[in-house]
Parts: sequence; C-alpha cells; structure tokens
Amino acid sequence: MQTLYDTIVIGGGQSALACAYYLRREKLAYVLLDDQPVPGGSWSCYWDSLTLFSPAAFSSLPGWLMPESEREFPSRDEVVAYLTQYENRYSIPVERPVRVQEVCFQEGVFEIRTDKGTYHSRTVISATGSFQQPFIPEYAGADTFRGTQLHSAQYRNPEPFQGKKVLLVGGGNSGAQILAEVSKVANTKWVTLEEVTFLPDDVDGRVLFDQASARYYALQKGQDLDATQLNVGNIVMVPPVKEARDRGVLHTVRPFVRFYAEGVEWPDGTKEKMDAVIWCTGFRNVLGHLECLHLQEEAGKIPVKGTRALEQPGLWLVGYGSWTGFASATLIAVGRTARQTAAEIRDYLSSESKAAKV
Repeated sequence: MQTLYDTIVIGGGQSALACAYYLRREKLAYVLLDDQPVPGGSWSCYWDSLTLFSPAAFSSLPGWLMPESEREFPSRDEVVAYLTQYENRYSIPVERPVRVQEVCFQEGVFEIRTDKGTYHSRTVISATGSFQQPFIPEYAGADTFRGTQLHSAQYRNPEPFQGKKVLLVGGGNSGAQILAEVSKVANTKWVTLEEVTFLPDDVDGRVLFDQASARYYALQKGQDLDATQLNVGNIVMVPPVKEARDRGVLHTVRPFVRFYAEGVEWPDGTKEKMDAVIWCTGFRNVLGHLECLHLQEEAGKIPVKGTRALEQPGLWLVGYGSWTGFASATLIAVGRTARQTAAEIRDYLSSESKAAKV
C-alpha cells in the first residue's frame, strides 16, 4: 500500500524546514522532497564569499537560534551547516535527491510525480523558491558575443576573471558584492538601470527587518508610516562593499544598448571590448511543477490569500517573497508564514475529515 501523507513539502531549503518545524508540532504525517543531493537548499550553490546581512541571532529559523559566528555576519558555509544541523535536530523526514516533475489533483488527492515515482498527499506545500530560475534580460546581439556570460547563480569566485575586462549588470546587493571582489583582480564596469543608493554604514539586516516590520504593521492597521524614519538606499554596506568603496570602484553607468562579437555598444554609439559579463539580475519563481493544476499566473505569481492558493484547495505556497507573506524569503521571517500555513493545513484536514463522515 502506498503512503497517503497529510502533506508533502516540495523543497528542502529554509522555507521547507520552517514549515516542517510547525508540521511536526501539529503531529501531521509529512515528508519533504528535495531535489538537492545534500541539505542546505540553494545556499550551498551561492558564491564562495557570500555572507548574510545580519548577525546569527537575527538570521534564525523557528525553535533554534543559529550558532554565533566568529565574524560580524555568518558566511554561506555557516548557513549551510546551520540548516543541516537544524534538519537533524528535529529529525525532519527528507527524501533526496527527488526531482518533482509535476503536481496534479485527482479525486481529492494530490499526485506528486517525480523521477523516483509518484507520491500521494491530501495537501501540498510548494517551497521551491527561485534560485533554479535565474533571470537574464534580453539584449540584441547577445548570441553573437564571444566572451563569457554567466549569471550570479553560476558565479563562485573571482579567479577566472584575473586580468580581464568584466561587465557586471544589476543594481542589487549581489551586484555590489560580486563587483567588490572581482574588481580586485579585473578591470570592471558596473551597469545598473539607475543610480544605486547606499545605506548608512551602521545599517544592516536587523535595522532593515525592523523597518520592514514597522511598515507591515502600519499597513495592517491602515496607518501611514513616517517615511523620514526609514533609511533610503538599496545596497547594504557589508565589509567587502565598504572596502570597495574605499578603493573607489563603486561607480555605476546606465545600460548598454546591444552586444557585438567582442563586447558591448553604449547609447552614444561607442563600442567597448569586454571579456566577460556577469548578470546579477535576480531570479524568477520556480512554479513549473504546478502547471498540471492549471492555475492562473500573472507576473510569475499565483493568486493566494496569505500562503493558501485561492484556486486550488489543499495547496499552499511558502517563501516566494512578499506575495506569499511579509519578508517570507528571509530566514528570520519565513517562520511566521510557516506557522500560519501549518495551522491552516491542520484546520483544512480536520474539516475535510468531518465532511467525509457526514
């Protein structure tokens, strides 16, 4: 007989683990299906020198604080170690590597079809995030460029760019941090849609989270928030970025218009040779496994109330960003939406059982 789970969580990263913590407390029968060969979600795939913006205590999942780091902010490897230990600490049932191909709904039961067979569940939590769908904007002539192109998802360290001329594209924190280290070994130029703004040196993830929380609660109460109390800027001044500023390399230019074989052409018609382009242009939500459910999708989002899918009973989406809960793509905040999701699943399963007895 094949197991019928109360819920199946698709994913094995921070959002999936937070959900598992609360599903465990609700005493539900569940399993995580993780397509990665080892714990840690997408964290082990990020570049080598990546660090968090906040101290460990402000970067923790529910139930257990991340161990203190020897440095100001925990490293990528420390996050991976924490997620691995978290999984073991709570004996979270994970099957890996299992790649979910599609999720269908047949006669009141979800069929989760994978490369390791079909699983069955009464409910599903999709917690696949976005890392596996990097976004690169379209540019004329991109296929003619003979240099190297890679997304930040594939970037590991600056060594391959030693002595080269490198274009970095993207105005977020990944662009600033990768520029900071590549500029030590290469001739770099930083392209952003508009001029970036830098946060004060004393502002890190703790302050940003507190401000985002204040904004969230003010909106919930229908109140206006005094904008003068908020820091204006989008780049967090972590130590490597501060060092890059001191070297005078944190300058941006507006986008080029097209590629040619040896480089890029700027709006004034000037051509400039480039050896490589690193795209720090973000990601899109990984939702292809839900296509069998025929849900509406607009701008990469499925209609939800909180984390519950409006068009498919028994389906929840956790950790995809603000549209699935306040700051839900962060370590510190995903616990809030995970707790609510587990409670809703408990109530849903209870109501379904009562209805079946009538």
